[in-house]
This record gives sequence, structure tokens and C-alpha cells, in this order.
Amino acid sequence: MQESLSSLLISWYQKHLRKLPWRETRDPYKIWLSEIILQQTRVAQGLPYYEKFVEKYPTVFDLAKAPQDQVLRLWQGLGYYSRARNLHICAQEVAENHNGIFPQEYSDLLKLKGIGKYTAAAIASFAFKKPVPVVDGNVFRVLARLFNIDLNIADTKSFKTFFETAETLIPHNNPDLFNQGMMELGATICTPSNPACLICPLATGCIARERGLQKQLPVKEKKIKITRRFFYYLVWEQNNQLAMKKRGPKDIWQGLFDFDLIEKQEPLNEEEITEFVKEINPLSKVVNISPPIQHVLTHQRIEARFVEIYIDKSSDLSGKTLNFYDFSEIEELPKPILVNKYLKGRIN
Repeated sequence: MQESLSSLLISWYQKHLRKLPWRETRDPYKIWLSEIILQQTRVAQGLPYYEKFVEKYPTVFDLAKAPQDQVLRLWQGLGYYSRARNLHICAQEVAENHNGIFPQEYSDLLKLKGIGKYTAAAIASFAFKKPVPVVDGNVFRVLARLFNIDLNIADTKSFKTFFETAETLIPHNNPDLFNQGMMELGATICTPSNPACLICPLATGCIARERGLQKQLPVKEKKIKITRRFFYYLVWEQNNQLAMKKRGPKDIWQGLFDFDLIEKQEPLNEEEITEFVKEINPLSKVVNISPPIQHVLTHQRIEARFVEIYIDKSSDLSGKTLNFYDFSEIEELPKPILVNKYLKGRIN
């Protein structure tokens, strides 16, 4: 069954594959770049970013020598900025320690910064035709339904079972086509809801279809603790310049630029906001307080308000690590999407 299943899948994939630039190359650099960009990102959203990165940094050496701020600025809007920082570090590792050549073996790829099991398998199979199965969310779903695997895919212990199952299926002559086919099937046919079973090439051997278990599989039970945070951005303005700072480590948006930030445990009203601004700088003038803006992250719910404050030449923000920038300079800084939206609204 395994051999016929693989053949059916590859045959279907070659007829129905979506033409994407990273599928038309064996350059491990471009394949790696696409896989990092597409983590937590839809193809339609990720494609323009892939094209921008390849144009600006055509080789791993170009990316390695780029300033981190520039890399983060190009990444802006994709979110999960640790991916961009790790992308930059990994490029430097490959350039400096591997002479710009990505390792071919799965185990060696795993040693590089920001490359996990999925990305290592993708590079090994797509660039070097190594028979290593790629197991992402789409593949979890296809395998769970095909073989009625009812393990919780949110539990890291389940990965071994799915990986070993895929290993029994992957052909040694076309591992790249098999892996691409599995992901494509999950993305376009074996979708989370309303899978198109009637046109699925593997429908005949699918246990979930036979038993009507498509909605029950895969099993995913994950308890996410949601943290609520209340941000008050103090937008200090002087001589048509705004004060900004670079965010430090150990929190979201590391390395990006935002405004002077006060975080509170509970929401404040406008009178309370004005009071704490006056405590910081008695000579300042609060000219506007934005309505609360909701910003949702995977484990956090942020409610932000932007407090626009004018300070004259004699005013001073001593003790704060802020620098003043004009709007053209701010445009070039890497910023969280929340801050970028505020700025766009203000300029427009």
C-alpha cells in the first residue's frame, strides 16, 4: 500500500502543484529562506516577502553582512520577529562556519540557529533529495486521517509516531516530490474543515473517510494561557520629531523600535493617564489620547493607547533612553505592526 500511495500522491502533485518560486530551485539558501518566511504565514502573504528578500539578499553572504535593523525592517509585518533574528544569525553561521554552503545532512542542519525538524527536513529533501519526511501541520492532518492516528498533535511526544509513519511512505528516489505532495494535499484538499474527499487521490485508502472521522482528526488539544497587557505609549514630540527607543531582550518585538512605554496591570482612564504624564514631565502638554487599540498575539492580548505629548525646547526627558527622529527617519526603522499602524494613521 505504501508504494502505491506514494506513487498516487506524486502523480497527483505533479499535475496539480501550485507554481511557486522556491519549488523551481534546488538552491538550499532560497529553500531555507522560503521555509522560514512561511512558518506561521500563508503563502499569499509570504510570497512578496520572499521575493523582497531574494532581491535584496541574493546570497547567504549578502544576508549575513546586512545590519540586523535592515533585516527586521524588511521583515516588518510578518510578525514572530524571533524568526527574522534567527534568520540573520543562521546566515552568519553558514557564511562564517560553512563557507556559505548549507550542510546536506538532516542532523547537521538541525544544529543551525532557528532550524527545527520541519525546516531541516525540507532543506534536506528539497535541495539534496535526502529521504527525510517533512512533518508540518498539513502533514499531521493527512497522516492522522489516512491511518486513524488519534494522538494529540499538540503533544511533542506525538511527533515521533507521525515522523516514523511518514518514513515508511517516503520513496528514496523522489523524497522531495513526496514531501511537497503531502504538504500540498493538506493545504488544498485535506483541509482542516470541509476536506474535498471526493477528489482526493488517496481517498480509497483513507480510514477517516471510510469511518466518517474527518472532523475528529487530527486531535489537537492545547491549553493556552492568555496574558492581558495594557500598554500606554508616550509619544513625546518636539520640533516635528518623535522620541523612540529600541526594544531590549526578554520580551516581544526584541530589536524593533517603539515609543516610550508604560505598562499597567489594569486599564486607566484619560484623567489617570494625564496625571502620570505630568508626574514624568510637568512642563509637557498632552494633546491627544487615542482610543484603546486591541492587538492579538498567540499568547497575549494587548490593549494599547497612544498618548501624544508636546514638549518644548527647554523640556527634558532625563533618565530615558530615547532618541528623537523625524518622520522620514522613523519610516526606515523596523517597528512592531501595532506602532506602524498608528504612525500610518497619524500621517494619513
